[in-house]
Order: sequence, then C-alpha cells, then structure tokens
Amino acid sequence: MGKSSFWYVAGLVFVAAVWGTNFGISRLAMDTFDPALFTFLRFGLAVPFFFIILKIREGSIGVSFKTALLLMVIGLFGVTMLEIAAMYSIKYTTLANASLLSVAPWPIFAALLAPLFYREPVSSRLLAGGAAAIVGVSLVIVGGGEGLDLSSQNMLGNALAFATSVIGALFNLACMPLMKQYSALRVSAWFILFGSLFMFPLTLGSWGKVDWAGLTAANGFAILYNVLFCTVIAFVVWNSCMFKIGAARSNFFRYVVPAAAVAAGYVLFGEQITVWQIAGALCMAGGLVWISLEPKKRLPDKSVPM
Repeated sequence: MGKSSFWYVAGLVFVAAVWGTNFGISRLAMDTFDPALFTFLRFGLAVPFFFIILKIREGSIGVSFKTALLLMVIGLFGVTMLEIAAMYSIKYTTLANASLLSVAPWPIFAALLAPLFYREPVSSRLLAGGAAAIVGVSLVIVGGGEGLDLSSQNMLGNALAFATSVIGALFNLACMPLMKQYSALRVSAWFILFGSLFMFPLTLGSWGKVDWAGLTAANGFAILYNVLFCTVIAFVVWNSCMFKIGAARSNFFRYVVPAAAVAAGYVLFGEQITVWQIAGALCMAGGLVWISLEPKKRLPDKSVPM
C-alpha cells in the first residue's frame, strides 16, 4: 500500500470512528431533542458551512440542472429516508439488531451492486478480508450481552435496519459517478441541502417541545460535534477517500463504527467491554488490514480536487 493509499484508508477509519463515537455523544442529547429534530439540526446547520467552504475553495457552488435532479433523489434517499429509517429501526428493535442488520450487510450490497454504477472488480482478497471483518463486527455487536433477538415484536425494526443497508449502499454508489464531474465537497453540499429540505416537514411538531433556554453545554457540544465532525468533515473526507479507494473496499471500513460505539459507551457511560467484543475487534481489524493492503486495480477516470 502506497503512502497516498495509506492516507485514504486512514481517512476512512477516522470518519468511521467519528460516526461510531457519535452514538454515545448523541445519546446525551436525546432527552432534550426529538430524534427527527436532532437529525435535522445536524444536517440543516451543516448546509451553510458546506456552501461557504465550497465557495472559498472552488470559487463557485453551482451544478447543472440534470445533476441537481440526481442529487435531489440522492438527498431524499441517502439523507432523509436513510436517517429516518435508522432512527426508527432503533426505536422498534434492539440496539444489537439495529447495529448488526444495518452495518454488516451494507458493504456486501455495495460490492454486489457496484457493477450497476461503474466497473469495480471484487477480488478474492476483498472477499476474504470482508468475511473476517463481518465475523468480527458480529462479535462486537452481539458479544455485548444484548444478543440478536429475532422475535416477532422486533420484525419492523429489523426490516428497517436491513433496509438502511440497502439504501446506504445504493446511496454511496450513486455518488461515485458524480464525483468524476464534481468534487466530493460539491456533491456532499448539494445532496445534504436537498436531504435537509425533505427532512424539515418531519420536524414541525417538535420545535415547540424543546426548552431552548434551558439547553446545556452538553447539548451544545452534541450539536457542534454532529454538525462539524459527523457531517461537514466526515462526509467530505469519506466521499473523497471512497472515490480514490473504491466503494466496495471503502464500505467495509464502516465496521469500525460499532467498535467505536462500544468504546464510546465504555468511556461515556461506563458500559462493560466483553472478551468476545475484544476478539471481534481484533478479527475485524485483521480483515480490514488485509483489504487495505491490496492495491486498487481500477483507477478513477478523472481525478477531482476535494
């Protein structure tokens, strides 16, 4: 793995760790904000940052009308529907179910569906490393003691969690061709704008329920972390690295998310880490290292600045 590839992999791991840590940080704000409102604040407040940075870095912010229509659809599915499905999957099933059914299949669907969007080979190294990472992430999630519960009362949440993996994979893949024409920053700015607009009507009944005058420093930190780190920085870094590494390989690094979530639970809430979770983290890390050591066989047709 070359020096440039190392930094792309490091970027993917960094973003996945940021997203995983956010499980614990966002939990601190859930007593104050309705989940839909908090999600809207995360993306809606990030929109001005995206466009200000875009104007400073690239001198313009526009996209073609055809591209805007595509980004509108991507925002609807990849931000509004994906985030809402994820939110309600947690409400209607166990955290272990939601994590496993949404995180584990996502990279598999990304690899299987990649030929529909562009040509990206799936190698034996990717399959072997991916299998090890799947086993590892399953141990991290299920080994926490809550276990996998497939009882009938959890089926709606299970279905929503599984749907997020399909929608998420399609969302990532749909962005790839656009990043041959526009930068990751520009693509991210526009689909997050559209996703926020579609999400806003879902929050109309929640604004009056918040004691805005009584917001704490912890609430402010949770919002700031979600806006700047989990959205502005994370989406640009992830999309830029994914464009260079490839969607199939990149999405396996999402398995760092539940491991980081477990670590955040330990640090913030004193949750215990089991031997099975440690073993799973090591297995997952081994699989991801194995994937990252493979040189990318297909290069993008055109390099686009971030």
